[in-house]
Amino acid sequence: MPFVELSALSNFTFLHGASHPEELMSRAAEMGLPALAVADENSVAGIVRAHGRARELARLAAEAGLPAPIRLIPAARLRLMDGFTLTALPRDRAAWGRLCRLISKGRLATAKGSCLLGADDLLEWGEGIEMLIHPPPHGQRAAWQAVARRLVAAFPAQCSLLAAPRYDGQDGPRFGRLARLAAAQGMPLVASAAPMMHHGGRRRLADVLAAIRLGRTIDTLGRHALPHAEQRLRSEAEMLRLFAGHEDAVHRSGEIAARLVFSLDELRYEYPSEVTGGETAAGRLARLAWEGLDWRYPAGATEKVRAQMAHELSLIGKLHYEPYFLTVHDIVAFARDRGILCQGRGSAANSIVCYALGVTSVSPEVGTMVFERFISEARNEPPDIDVDFEHERREEVIQHIYARYGRHRAGLCATVIHYRGKRAVREVGAAMGLSEDVLGAMSSQIWGWGGAGQMTEARLAEIGLDPTDRRLMQALQLIDEIQGFPRHLSQHVGGFIITEGRLDELVPIENATMEGRTVICWDKDDIDTLGILKVDILALGMLSCIRKAFDLVQQHHGTGYTLASLPREDAETYEMLCRADSLGVFQVESRAQMNFLPRMRPRSFYDLVIQVAIIRPGPIQGDMVHPYLRRRNGQEIVTFPSDALGRVLGKTLGVPLFQEQAMQIAIIGAGFTPTEADRLRRSLATFKKHGSVSEFHDRFLQGMQANGYDADFAARCFAQIEGFGSYGFPESHAASFAHLVYASAWLKRHHPGIFACALLNSQPMGFYAPAQIVRDAREHGVIVRPPCINASDWDNIMERTAEGALTLRLGFRQIRGMSEEEACWIVQARGNGFLTVEDVWRRAGVAPAMLTRLAEADCFANLGLSRRDALWAARGLSKGPVLPLFAGDMDGEGIVEPAVAFAALTAGEAVVEDYIAMRLTLRSHPLALLRPWLTPDATGQPDFSAKNPANLWAVPPVATVGV
Repeated sequence: MPFVELSALSNFTFLHGASHPEELMSRAAEMGLPALAVADENSVAGIVRAHGRARELARLAAEAGLPAPIRLIPAARLRLMDGFTLTALPRDRAAWGRLCRLISKGRLATAKGSCLLGADDLLEWGEGIEMLIHPPPHGQRAAWQAVARRLVAAFPAQCSLLAAPRYDGQDGPRFGRLARLAAAQGMPLVASAAPMMHHGGRRRLADVLAAIRLGRTIDTLGRHALPHAEQRLRSEAEMLRLFAGHEDAVHRSGEIAARLVFSLDELRYEYPSEVTGGETAAGRLARLAWEGLDWRYPAGATEKVRAQMAHELSLIGKLHYEPYFLTVHDIVAFARDRGILCQGRGSAANSIVCYALGVTSVSPEVGTMVFERFISEARNEPPDIDVDFEHERREEVIQHIYARYGRHRAGLCATVIHYRGKRAVREVGAAMGLSEDVLGAMSSQIWGWGGAGQMTEARLAEIGLDPTDRRLMQALQLIDEIQGFPRHLSQHVGGFIITEGRLDELVPIENATMEGRTVICWDKDDIDTLGILKVDILALGMLSCIRKAFDLVQQHHGTGYTLASLPREDAETYEMLCRADSLGVFQVESRAQMNFLPRMRPRSFYDLVIQVAIIRPGPIQGDMVHPYLRRRNGQEIVTFPSDALGRVLGKTLGVPLFQEQAMQIAIIGAGFTPTEADRLRRSLATFKKHGSVSEFHDRFLQGMQANGYDADFAARCFAQIEGFGSYGFPESHAASFAHLVYASAWLKRHHPGIFACALLNSQPMGFYAPAQIVRDAREHGVIVRPPCINASDWDNIMERTAEGALTLRLGFRQIRGMSEEEACWIVQARGNGFLTVEDVWRRAGVAPAMLTRLAEADCFANLGLSRRDALWAARGLSKGPVLPLFAGDMDGEGIVEPAVAFAALTAGEAVVEDYIAMRLTLRSHPLALLRPWLTPDATGQPDFSAKNPANLWAVPPVATVGV
């Protein structure tokens, strides 16, 4: 039998393996190996990458009329608690499920990044798994033999002893000893190169990875450094030479590989059936959808809408996606039952079905998308629905999903953290022994996802580094080489995998760093490769803000609003946006958006859709912004490259602004096949990690040219596609976000005080600090009152004046260093109000240190106490319990402090104290205090001698608006 490498380590054994799984597969195919087992330590995290590469090689071979060059053998290297190590290779689908359960058991038994497995676990879950037992570590032969005997006794036909060369001149005698040991244990001997890299050129990088892992420099690695570059993939001819005299061990690897028939293609993902009460998923979805249509269109839906609903339900039924839509509906229904605001978005969310189910509040009639572009019978791709929830309450939804389906059926996707930019510079540079000042200088030259390629010799010389220094140049080469290497696994922001059967028989489950979360080891790209559905449960701070604003409007005005019931197309709201009066408004509060709003002058909802999407890397990089503006303003004639593209680009005046438009240009304009367009779409999702979108450049430009399109237009379109690789924005997402833009802008225009209050209560979020939000609210006529010991709650609240006007009262949350628990004690103990600082201390049990913070924030002003008086009272309180004999309120007993008179704070001092205590002030702007000093005299120059700034700070404090 031909040799097959059965124990290759990839870089998904983090900071150990020195090659990507894809590189291992490609190199093995070049060597003529018929198969390769990628076996990472206690993990299968890198297997899907290798599987995807094997499929790609098979596709290329099929196009050339050749058989598939190589197949992947899924495997894992298991290291037990006592150091006993083996490579586990499942023979079939059932054995794969047991291997996943085994790894899950070890991972869930300990913290993230560790795995606790013992021999008993192997005996429980080892059926059907080929076990390549690694030789005993030095000095542990007796313990090793005890475990090996138990495994051989339990699985006599599944155990082999793995032999790998060490290249130390003693391999021949060592193989002889291992052959005798294998015979004594009743196991055959099998050969492996035990590679940790695909090519010997990765040796230096392997040493750098070891240095990073151990927290050393390469100069102090000692025996942890590789002695040579031999621990790499080997061909059959090389293995026969290395194992001269033991050729049967080399051929035995092929015999074992022939028994390993399992492929990841066999993984059949089963979505939860969502059958309830005997009602089928199809029947339940249809019932809920038609009922929702009546709810959404109280006056009756048009025939066009009803026909579209029937069409969508029919297509969903053909593809058996009813359970997916029901799951999303049930999650959204759970959130609504608990008053959690949510909003769906995504390609499949642009449907009448999702609108009727309440998943989204945006009618699909707004956009131009066709349902089949995203749920296609021909493409057979899973639908895409993301649901945003209030960022403060999303965890309730996540825990509900775990509780409903069980942790054995639900888990979050992983996110692979890769080496890019500054991390690569800092960690590789430190491992190479570069000093902190050199690393700082190098890191300052890196931006975005860039690597050392940004640091030319000229740039190095500019920042004071020597471009001829050998160690520095080696470091730069290694920094470039490590780009894209996985560093560790993190959890996805909200991508949930939910299964009908056991998820832990599909993929191992492990603990996340965050308490209460469990995750799988595959990321969203791996899930996509295997065709597994995920539901994105995401967090959005603006939803928290809008929900709180809706609650305040209901409380103070008696009007209940939802995202779907807000007054539409409000002219005053659009007028406000045209003035770029958008501080705090979702998505359009950045300086770039504020600069663009007066030029765009949005007057309709679809204008907001474009506004959201146009200030993005794709349109900007593709130079689409200015042509769109010129056409919108009538400065340029609206033309279309062709009638076919005119149907795609009509609503955007012939300028491609959305991701799906770019895909349609590739299909219609460049002649891409659906398969090629799908590969292009996938490359966009992985552009940051692999940069693969550029491989389509020549194909795209040639296709556009062949179809008669202008070369400049084609180049700009492809530049936009590359921009979408950094951040694509589909029209469906833009429409959902535009709805939140409109909602937040409407609240700001018609209820500025309530909107500011909700913004402050939802911090941290957005671009602006509380001081800017408060200043903006006051500029809109909102009366803002300071924190008050007898009026404030933890949150900022709305109060009514004697005349009935609403005012904003700042809450205790604005005071630096104060916790919600302490604020609640004060509120609960307040009763009819506190009379003194000591009263707060006695009744609320507030520590003197916290009373000091309250005094510094001027919270005792309504008690007639100045800031200094309150501070004096707070610091005069005992830090321990007060004995009755010495309590000051006993009939003349105790010591009475003499009265102390403090000078009043100046205006400048009061402002400074406000910023120290709350990071904002309701008094004068700091520069307003300097205006007299900076005002020019008759000569046009500031008179520094006549106006002493010290005198300005002696001006009496500006009166605070209300107490």
